[in-house]
Amino acid sequence: MPGTALTEYETHDYDVLVIGAGGAGMRAAIEASKTGATVGLACKSLLGKAHTVMAEGGMAAAMGNVWDEDNWQVHFRDTMRGGKMLNNWRMAQLHAQEAPERVYELEDWGALFDRTEDGRILQRDFGGHKYARLAHIGDRTGLELIRTLQHHTMHRQVEVHMEVKIVRLLKEGKRVVGAIGYRREQGTFIVLNAKAVILATGGAGKIYKFTSNSWEGTGDGHALALWAGADLIDMEFFQLHPTGMIWPPSARGLLVTEGVRGDGGVLRNSEGKRFMFDYISEFFRAETADTEAEGDRWYDDHVNNRRPPELLPRDEVARAINAEFKAGRGSPHGGVFLDIASRRSAEDIKRRLPSMYHQFKHLAGVDITSEAMEVGPTAHYIMGGIRVDAETQAATVPGLYAVGECSGGMHGANRLGGNSLSDLIVFGRRAGLAAAEYALGLAETPKTWGGQIAPIVAETLAPFGRDTGENPYTLHKELQEVMQSLVGIIRVSSEMQEALDKIADLKERAKNISIEGHVQYNAGWGEATDVAALLDVAECVTRAAYTRTESRGGHTRDDFPATDKTYWGTVNNSLHKVGDDITITQTPLPQMPAELQALFEEVKA
Repeated sequence: MPGTALTEYETHDYDVLVIGAGGAGMRAAIEASKTGATVGLACKSLLGKAHTVMAEGGMAAAMGNVWDEDNWQVHFRDTMRGGKMLNNWRMAQLHAQEAPERVYELEDWGALFDRTEDGRILQRDFGGHKYARLAHIGDRTGLELIRTLQHHTMHRQVEVHMEVKIVRLLKEGKRVVGAIGYRREQGTFIVLNAKAVILATGGAGKIYKFTSNSWEGTGDGHALALWAGADLIDMEFFQLHPTGMIWPPSARGLLVTEGVRGDGGVLRNSEGKRFMFDYISEFFRAETADTEAEGDRWYDDHVNNRRPPELLPRDEVARAINAEFKAGRGSPHGGVFLDIASRRSAEDIKRRLPSMYHQFKHLAGVDITSEAMEVGPTAHYIMGGIRVDAETQAATVPGLYAVGECSGGMHGANRLGGNSLSDLIVFGRRAGLAAAEYALGLAETPKTWGGQIAPIVAETLAPFGRDTGENPYTLHKELQEVMQSLVGIIRVSSEMQEALDKIADLKERAKNISIEGHVQYNAGWGEATDVAALLDVAECVTRAAYTRTESRGGHTRDDFPATDKTYWGTVNNSLHKVGDDITITQTPLPQMPAELQALFEEVKA
């Protein structure tokens, strides 16, 4: 069996260890380092090579630079309504209140934003937001966020470990006290002792066949927390972004930013009809344009500040696209058409949407300044994640914190576009500060050697010791087929039960994974260590979806199409793992204060 002798490990001690180096992880590391805490940052890939860069359209913050009427109360209300009132209200409140300050902070650190004519940060329209609220840099906002945070991180006393795959969290009693992983380049193991650990590992889109997520999105943080005894919530809510590329096959799933629709792009079916007017729900009709003519007037001069139907929340747009395709009115390759060419000049499109222009030009041979794009739903973002405290991002296990897409509660049943980037910087700061304060209050960094290390190393290296067995790539592909076909955009109990049975079978087969070669840069080993997380996360998603007998946000049941306000509107699904078994219970939603509840009564009035 290749590998390192069990007595040879690279070790490091920190006050705070951050796992994940996207926007959330770097913002947490920056804030923790400001307190004087020693900070380590471990990432599966390269520093800044994170899914954050795929968030193209902008970051939502009620700065009021385009609409004076915008404020945190309206942003809070939009977020809660978009999440179908299943959000942790306190997280939504803190996010809406603190997002503007965090955006201005990024500007102070050197971030470059598009500007209004009088020099303020420009804000664009996005789905579910009442006002133009997204600060942006063309359609490369996530890239600019990463650039700014990466530059700032490197000027702090943060020790970075790149291309390190974390395989387990380490515990001392009930406390999390570090992590163990291996360096992908050398294949050697590394132990990172820490008084506090922050998970910022992103999402789990790779459980699906068609996804906007890159190879890193395998649910590592969700699984690490689950294995360490923490709770996950709302795992049934997986957002299918309505507009992903669907052609050519090699590009299927790649994100087509909501900024295209925010800048006036419209959705049309194969008959050329702008079909979204047929899918405006009563819930949003009061604030949405009712005819195509009104939509055009909105685009021209924002008459009465009414939104076009293309900017309904993502779950509603995705279901509408799915319905058009099933009705036989789809595009040739299984989606619909997104048209910006008839709405803006070629010069405007190239200036405002440069990444989209080049993406379609080079990958699909489509010039979006003169042709419509073929788009369809793609697995994009998981609203569910690790249960955390709203103020501190502390998980339900002492010493563990979570932030960004791997944490749950902020977005409820559906995330509004643009809320993810501001989520990262608002709660990244809070997690870094809280974890550092916790760590600095402890006497010393725990040493976790004990009997934990050898069994974890043996389990991680076990696939090398089998001459025959299961191929991890095959298992992953089969899981993606199961999730895509049985736990996709429309769900029914019989198919989800079938999915649970197939996931259980895949878990049994995964115990016999076999890989060849050496430990150095062995991609098969990386896939093998991903599979365990993928399978547990997929089971959590499916089990929670099977249990929630209603339709809400990113979870649509064909056998339970109604939304149940009396029971399911008052609880979260909570998942926990003991041994090999994942259990699910319901926990009550936190009670919203009367003064915030009154904001929704004002809208009804």
